Amino acid sequence: MYILGISAFYHDSAACLLKDGEIVAAAQEERFTRKKHDAGFPREAIEYCLREAGVEPSNIDNVVFYEKPFVKFERLLETYLAFAPKGIKSFVKSMPVWIKEKLFQKTAIVKELKDVLGADVNWQERILFSEHHLSHAASAFFPSPFEKAAVLTLDGVGEWTTTSVAIGNGNDLKVVKEIHFPHSLGLLYSAFTYYTGFKVNSGEYKVMGLAPYGQPKYVDLIKEHLIKVADDGSFQLDMSYFDYATGLTMTSKKFHDLFGGPPRTSETDLTQREMDLAASVQKVTEEVVLKIARGIAKETGDRNLCLAGGVALNCVANGILLREQIFDNVWIQPAAGDAGGALGAALSAWYLHHNKKRTLSPERDAMKGAYLGPEFGDSEIESQLKACGATFHKLPEHELIDRAASCLAEGKAIGWMQGRMEFGPRALGGRSIIADPRSPAMQKQLNLKVKYRESFRPFAPSVLRENVAEWFEHEIDSPYMLLVADVRKEKRLAMTAAEEELFGIDKLNVPRSSVPAVTHVDYSARIQTVHADTNPRYHAVISKFKEKTGCPLVVNTSFNVRGEPIICDPTDAFRCFMGTELDALAVGNYFLIKEEQDRNLKENYESMYELD
Repeated sequence: MYILGISAFYHDSAACLLKDGEIVAAAQEERFTRKKHDAGFPREAIEYCLREAGVEPSNIDNVVFYEKPFVKFERLLETYLAFAPKGIKSFVKSMPVWIKEKLFQKTAIVKELKDVLGADVNWQERILFSEHHLSHAASAFFPSPFEKAAVLTLDGVGEWTTTSVAIGNGNDLKVVKEIHFPHSLGLLYSAFTYYTGFKVNSGEYKVMGLAPYGQPKYVDLIKEHLIKVADDGSFQLDMSYFDYATGLTMTSKKFHDLFGGPPRTSETDLTQREMDLAASVQKVTEEVVLKIARGIAKETGDRNLCLAGGVALNCVANGILLREQIFDNVWIQPAAGDAGGALGAALSAWYLHHNKKRTLSPERDAMKGAYLGPEFGDSEIESQLKACGATFHKLPEHELIDRAASCLAEGKAIGWMQGRMEFGPRALGGRSIIADPRSPAMQKQLNLKVKYRESFRPFAPSVLRENVAEWFEHEIDSPYMLLVADVRKEKRLAMTAAEEELFGIDKLNVPRSSVPAVTHVDYSARIQTVHADTNPRYHAVISKFKEKTGCPLVVNTSFNVRGEPIICDPTDAFRCFMGTELDALAVGNYFLIKEEQDRNLKENYESMYELD
């Protein structure tokens, strides 16, 4: 039985295909269309999933959409009625669009399916609809390694729900508790994202990265005025400070008056105020998540917790939750945002609609390392590179690994495209830029000359699983880069004044560490543990780098520039390689050196792409 899951029409559209309950393929539409956070119907992602499985459209038993559009329309309508007459201009402007896009969305989805997969199948009979937070919960529980677990989902809003608690047991999953719109932890965080001058639904991770530079001086103000939190973690927002329910912005004048001025204008200089605001909303978020988790543990008695929803991508809060040991085990869906809703929708149909038996994965989880996207063979790689005018060397695997590790040890940055593309927002060694973490200059160099993004943004370490505890205060698997832990004290260094001057280190903002390129200002790091069984080539290149340097980790950041989706195919890889100051590129068995390329092929990404 084949089940196709789809998420679309809000942000990060995606498709996922199950074969008898096994995840065969999953991908975000943005990777194919090259439109970041593409919200359109995932035509190309669907076509990829069917190609990967080698099946015809007629083989698809069900297509499952990740939420119920009519219920979402009902929430929009009731919200405006509740806040009337406030927001009447927005209501009048939006209503025709809602009627077209929400009220008749099933018809629109069926039409799209006919266009993509053909009209030979009666898609009207095969389509199912999940619920938004049930899709998130299913994506968290069913691929997890737990027979029984509590499931917490936190995001902006689905149909009505913003926060939910579910109980998973075998092939059963029941939502037992919900918090409804407009009260939303995700939207509180998004309000501060907007207020500090970043883009809602994509800039929240920038706020998280900015937080360690600030002091949480506004925590009391937030808790006194914006959010009331009960002992069990349930919460309520004072909506007079927010405008997102019926307006066109996230925050109101009352919010601006409370925090001393209007929102920061995007791309203007960041000040200590923005850093303190980021630190404050991050601290409040952590406190709420911990209270909710303690309440769940007390009420359910479960020792396992699964997480999904956009807030579950807050790896700082996740790391604190893990260290508090409220639960024995925590598992987080790597595609925790709306893209993962496609996976959850398909899984909910398999287990809850069709009542299929669930068999736990014998190794760790059912996500296959999140390597669920396209892979390219030698002939296709070579064909695309030739079409781009690239100069390349085809190497045996052992030689490619050695060349790449040598380049890393020499302080060079490498574009690394190997195997299947990752599903979710993180690059995990399939579509990554990798570099030497020992270089004090690497973090700034990668941000400004390769990624073309804000210099404060931290980078993550990819560390061999067998060595993680030697370098970080962390001892468990973290294959999806969703947990933050501190660099071990013995790996922190005191630099001399001469060394600081030599490296141009700002005494206030750069941590002293054996691996400064992956150490944030508070000595934290967003860890990815690398496992030989899920990504053998990535494990091999880090092992070779360790052999040459004694260091069992590398810098890992997504293979893209600011404003662009992560690369998908060899053409994307070559264009990004040529448009940045990357030194080398490894695509499958092909190795490319920047100095050997035609200079006329270099593309100026700074002008080609708008900064988000």
